[in-house]
Amino acid sequence: MKALIAMSGGVDSSVAALLMKEKGYDCIGCTMKLYANEDINVCATNTCCSLDDVEDAKSVARRLSMPHYTFNFQDRFRETVINDFINCYENGMTPNPCIQCNKHMKFSELYRRALELGCDKVVTGHYVRIRKCDNGYQLLKGLDDNKDQSYVLYNMTQEELAHTDFPLGELTKDEVRKIAESNDFINANKPDSQDICFVPDGDYVSALKRFTGKEYEPGEFVDADGNVLGQHKGIVGYTIGQRKGLGISAAHPLYVTKLDVPNNKVVLGKNEDLFTRDVYVKDINWIGPDETPERFSCKAKVRYRMAEQPCQVEKTGPISAKIIFDEPQRAITPGQSAVFYDGEVVLGGGIIYN
Repeated sequence: MKALIAMSGGVDSSVAALLMKEKGYDCIGCTMKLYANEDINVCATNTCCSLDDVEDAKSVARRLSMPHYTFNFQDRFRETVINDFINCYENGMTPNPCIQCNKHMKFSELYRRALELGCDKVVTGHYVRIRKCDNGYQLLKGLDDNKDQSYVLYNMTQEELAHTDFPLGELTKDEVRKIAESNDFINANKPDSQDICFVPDGDYVSALKRFTGKEYEPGEFVDADGNVLGQHKGIVGYTIGQRKGLGISAAHPLYVTKLDVPNNKVVLGKNEDLFTRDVYVKDINWIGPDETPERFSCKAKVRYRMAEQPCQVEKTGPISAKIIFDEPQRAITPGQSAVFYDGEVVLGGGIIYN
């Protein structure tokens, strides 16, 4: 049995490689080159950024006597992930590039490359689990609640689940680091990455300007009645629920409640204006092998770092639905994803568009 290990240079994917070796797989390590350093405003000769990650991955692969390859997916990454990132912000949405990367790169491009290499499995260091059932596969939350990454993997298909392994799904982060330390991995204590990989400084607006060559036009801050409250610096610099960086003085705290893209206006309101029970979702991927009911109860989350909340789901089409939460949820943000859960099982998810 052969496995293609996606190795980012971090501790998680390195331990995933080790565990697959211990299972008896013939392993091949690979790192995906998704962008050039100069594209993200990092010196091309700087070895403390993405180049260093590749070297860390190669170091672990050598230690495990595995071949390691670097695959150049820059064009595809720009087409599917960076362009979606740009399109979302320019249309008043807030994207989640990690979800798009998993969908289009790790479990699409990498899956095809694995087939070309004769591999039976694609392996990553995500903290999730796969369970084989009578008529297919289920995607399950990772056992470590603090590291569960099921939210960003809801786009996986039955075919992909059948040929994927997540060795870390039953481990905690502490256990993974201890395994790495005991095997003298160079990255055993390497910090987890926090920012989007192609926006390493967290400055999304500067990244957008760099990618597009545009300067985004300033416009008006307005209240719900259209009264002008001040001037904003470009609509791409704001997201639903934002309070900081508005530069508006008022008798009570103001928050971004809506982005009016056609009129280049940012609508501000009170915190209580951010709560709603109803959420509309499109481009849904239903993971399970069985037909999803037209209406059902479950739990859902609309942000990565939140607890799932009880709700009703009403399908409005094959890949669209309306969510009615039992309790109002704060700052529902178009462009982000809503993911559905039945206990530990991920039912699917899609893009918020209301």
